[in-house]
Amino acid sequence: QVQLAESGGGLVQAGGSLTLSCAASGSIFVINSMGWYRQAPRKQRVLVATITSGTGTNYADSVKGRFTISRNNANNTVYLQMNSLRPEDTAVYYCNADVTVPLDSGLRRRANYWGHGTQVTVSS
Repeated sequence: QVQLAESGGGLVQAGGSLTLSCAASGSIFVINSMGWYRQAPRKQRVLVATITSGTGTNYADSVKGRFTISRNNANNTVYLQMNSLRPEDTAVYYCNADVTVPLDSGLRRRANYWGHGTQVTVSS
């Protein structure tokens, strides 16, 4: 089993910055990609940014130029640096990981995991 532990959410004024962190732990063979999604009240969960095991990144248009995703493969941690925050960035932010896990049989299985979420609130 794989666990994702998020931290770094909070309340910030518009124009401010926050950094989210997410550490993966458990039975991990390799983390293929990690990312952040967010869900605002009464809206669907949407992609914010993803990063591959290399340095490939992908961002939602709404955060390009303001948010930066990065990853530390040595400790299985992904970060989301959020600058120039806007009230519309208010949401619960969820960490996601695409992980290959080892099985007792010696085989491997690829699975997707989610964190519990961390609240980001941006006041105007």
